[in-house]
Amino acid sequence: MSANPKASSSAAAELDPVDLYNVRAMLSEEERLVQDSVAKFVDEQVIPIMGDCFEHERFPRELVTGVAELGLLGSSIHGYGCAGLNGVSYGLICQELERGDSGLRSFVSVQSSLCMYPIYAFGSEEQKQRWLPSMAKGETIACFGLTEPHGGSDPANMKTHAKRQGKDWVLNGAKMWITNAPIADVAVVWARTDDGIRGFLVEKGFKGFTTATIKHKMSLRASLTGSLFFDNVVVPEANMLPGVVGLKGPLSCLTQARYGICWGVTGAAQACLKDVIDYTKTRILFGKPLAATQAIQIRLAEMARKITTSQLLSLQLGRLKDQGLMQPTQVSVAKWHNARAAIEVARDARDVLGGAGISVEYSPIRHALNLESVITYEGTETVHQLTVGRALTGINAF
Repeated sequence: MSANPKASSSAAAELDPVDLYNVRAMLSEEERLVQDSVAKFVDEQVIPIMGDCFEHERFPRELVTGVAELGLLGSSIHGYGCAGLNGVSYGLICQELERGDSGLRSFVSVQSSLCMYPIYAFGSEEQKQRWLPSMAKGETIACFGLTEPHGGSDPANMKTHAKRQGKDWVLNGAKMWITNAPIADVAVVWARTDDGIRGFLVEKGFKGFTTATIKHKMSLRASLTGSLFFDNVVVPEANMLPGVVGLKGPLSCLTQARYGICWGVTGAAQACLKDVIDYTKTRILFGKPLAATQAIQIRLAEMARKITTSQLLSLQLGRLKDQGLMQPTQVSVAKWHNARAAIEVARDARDVLGGAGISVEYSPIRHALNLESVITYEGTETVHQLTVGRALTGINAF
């Protein structure tokens, strides 16, 4: 240990406030290049407009082309015009995008993990060739229809059903809280059949298929959310995903999406910490900067501790994923911890900002409100706690 306080201060100054454990040094060169390219895009094109998009409840569709050109849609898929990146790179993509806004990360997550993934994993070769290249380019937008108005955390209580009619299927039911629904060209819809739960590719324009936008949200305002309605919708046999039957189909998609969320929420927390560090260094009260007070430094340190723990959880989860060893329970631990940590960071950052904290001029109030959704969707905190409890005891308490 150095006895020279100036040397200690110098070493501390070299640390990245939003990466205290230098997680970046643990990344490969390719992973760092991915992070840098997305970070540049977020800094230059996302952050400058996102406060306005949030305030006016507008999805920034003009960003989709840039997202696609960077290879961020279906980034983990090999072939079909996709980037074929590893799991850690996908996580870093989510982290940087959510540093901009949860709504943009949600768009990419739904397109990639919830829609392109099931087509790639369970679709026919014809379905892959038809949909994946245009989805990777952002020319075709998709949504994922699992959650129902009465269902919530109990997807097995599904009411939407499909019946055979000759070589086709007839679909009836409704889905709710569906990201991208109002602009989707195709919906990956999960429905009960006599053979079990199956996935269907329901195209915009199919007779009897309608959507409605959910308005007046106080969270994810820069994301489009809607409902899907199916009234005797005839779906060709060629639009049924042949490779999976049962809940393991949609649940495997959710595992992929939850993995991205584990990384994404940490990006939101990093944005909040950066904002509040900058603010407290320049805000003068009682003759000195806020950052010079013990109370503020302790709170900033708490934020950094939570972010650091989340970063390390995500990185190890990503390494397990890339080795083919990742288990859903491990994803539940990270989603539960990281989403809780992020929302606590965002709320405290908002409080430290005082009156300024309620303005979209600063990011914490926007991130805090967005994270109210993120901590709930893709499995509530309680669901993930019970998932871990089941793994520990072998007893299902749902």
